[in-house]
Amino acid sequence: MDVSLAFQLSPTICNIIDSNDKFPVRRILCVGANYVAHAIEMGRDPSREPPFFFAKPTDAIVNADRVLDAIIPYPPQTSNFHYEMEMVVAIGKNAQNIEVEEAPNVIWGYGAGIDLTRRDLQKAAKDKGRPWELGKGFDNSAIISSLCPVSKIGHPEDSRIWLTVNDTIKQDSNIDKLIWSVPEMISILSKTMTLKPGDIIYTGTPEGVGPISKGDKICGGVDGIGEISITIS
Repeated sequence: MDVSLAFQLSPTICNIIDSNDKFPVRRILCVGANYVAHAIEMGRDPSREPPFFFAKPTDAIVNADRVLDAIIPYPPQTSNFHYEMEMVVAIGKNAQNIEVEEAPNVIWGYGAGIDLTRRDLQKAAKDKGRPWELGKGFDNSAIISSLCPVSKIGHPEDSRIWLTVNDTIKQDSNIDKLIWSVPEMISILSKTMTLKPGDIIYTGTPEGVGPISKGDKICGGVDGIGEISITIS
């Protein structure tokens, strides 16, 4: 596997479903406002403008399949801590300046993820036209399930994406509602930077994002791809 050769010294890894192998993480990229209803709830224009991206540090990754129920500390300097359920894409080959139809060939696999967000810090930065890092790139902010290789599940295009807080449904949508498809996102990114094995892309969250508190149990998943369970401590 290209990724194991290229990143065997990577300090951050993702689990792989039904395997003892690991997927070393090189970089985490995230796309913002990629579902129409979520763009609207965040006060954005839902028209199909070019997508925008932000990054998280690789050591923000927390492996958290549903059977593990990972414990996530409530982060400091926030009183408005949010969940965002997402499908995650793992890159397995170099991608530089590729077209949309070529993009599936560079995907290694898929997973489910939660982009945890300090919403108050994100909003304060946005209001001042500043970067979002403090709102998005903190410790334990990139929750991820075990990855499923394309060789097992193909390329999902019609799967339920959902999240519960204390067994109450908060997000319930379908990945077919993505504004920018996975191949489109990969193509756009590859024309801005070289994607390489080990890159992880969080593809955006549907509507229904909201706050979580200490003691809350959050479960979520993308059907046919993966499920996550975390408890906030």
